[in-house]
Amino acid sequence: MNFRQPVAFLIHPRVNVAADLAQLFHPALARIPNSVYAQALRRLPIPPLVTGHIRYTDAPDTLAAHLITVPLTAAQLLHLPRPKVQAKLEDAVSRARDLGARVVGLGGLNAPATRGGATLTHRTDIGVTNGNAFTAAMTLQGVHQALQYTPDPDRAHIALVGATGSVGACLTRLLARRHRGRLTLIARNPERLHALRDDIAASGADAHASTTMIDARGADLVVLLTSATEALLRSEHLKPHAVVLDDTQPRNTDAALLHTRPDVTIIDGGLVEIPGMRMRGSIGLPRGVAYACLAETLLLGLSGHAGHFSIGASSVDQAEHMLQLARAHADLGFHIAAPHSFSRPLTVTPHARQPVLA
Repeated sequence: MNFRQPVAFLIHPRVNVAADLAQLFHPALARIPNSVYAQALRRLPIPPLVTGHIRYTDAPDTLAAHLITVPLTAAQLLHLPRPKVQAKLEDAVSRARDLGARVVGLGGLNAPATRGGATLTHRTDIGVTNGNAFTAAMTLQGVHQALQYTPDPDRAHIALVGATGSVGACLTRLLARRHRGRLTLIARNPERLHALRDDIAASGADAHASTTMIDARGADLVVLLTSATEALLRSEHLKPHAVVLDDTQPRNTDAALLHTRPDVTIIDGGLVEIPGMRMRGSIGLPRGVAYACLAETLLLGLSGHAGHFSIGASSVDQAEHMLQLARAHADLGFHIAAPHSFSRPLTVTPHARQPVLA
C-alpha cells in the first residue's frame, strides 16, 4: 500500500547570501554585496519563495517535496525581533500548506529560530518537524565513519560541542551506550550540561563536562553540533592530527583552517545519500545527497506521517524510529553518505576500517 504524501522543507540563505542566490538563480547575483541583500531582506516585504522540488526515480511524475526559501539570512533568523522572524516563518509554513504539503521540515536555522519547532505547534493544518531525530541517528553513523580516521577508534576521546542541544543531547545518549572512550561534553548552560553529564555517567560512560571550547583540545574527534552563525572552531582548539565532524548549518568550520592546520581532517556531518532522489534546485550538495533534516522530512512523507514529529529535543526512541523508516525505504537510499569535506569527497585514508559502534 502506498502511503506517500507531499511534504515541504524550509531553507534560507546562509552566511554568503550572494553565493547562495547566484547558485539558485544567476551567477551575476554573486557580484552584489551581502550587505545589500541583508538590508533588502530586512526591509522589503519579500514573500517565501519556492526555489526547488524533489521527485523520486520510482515515481518521476509525482511531486514529492517543495523547497521553500524563507527570506531571512542566517543571522537575521537568530537576531531580528522574534515577532518579525515568527511572522516570516508562519508565512512560509502557510505556503507549504497551500502547496498541499502534509508535513513541513525546518532546515538550517529555521529550527532554532522556532525553538526546535515549538513556536509552530499551534498549527493544526500541517505537521512540523525539525529533523533532529534522523540528524542524531545519522550523526551517530557519521561519528563511526570519523572514528576510522583516528588512531584508536575504540578508545578515541570524543568532544561534543553543543552537547545539550536538541541534536547533541540525543547523540550524546546514543554514544554513551556504544562508545568506550572518553566523552567531553561542551555547552554554555552549566546546569543542563552537568545534568546530562551526570545522567550518562550514571550508566557507566566516561563523561566529563566543560563550558569552554579549549577543552576540545584533548580530543581525537571533535563533533560540532551548535546553532551559531559563525565559525567557532579555531586552531588552538585542536590537538595535532585531530578529526572534526561538522554537523552544523551554517557550518562552524572554515576552509581556511585546513591551510593553517593541514594535519587536521574536517568531515561534513549530517549528509545522507538518497540515490533515488531527483532535485530541481540546489541546497549546495552533490546530486543524490541531502542533509539529514531534509531526509527526515522526506521519510515522514514516504510513510504517510500525519501531525508533528521532532519538536524541541529529539528522543532516542524517535531516532530509532527514523532508522526503521530509513530501512523501510532503503530502495531509494537513506543511508549515511560517503565522507565529504566542504562538499567534496574526502581523499584522506582512514587509520582503521573495522566497525566500532554497534
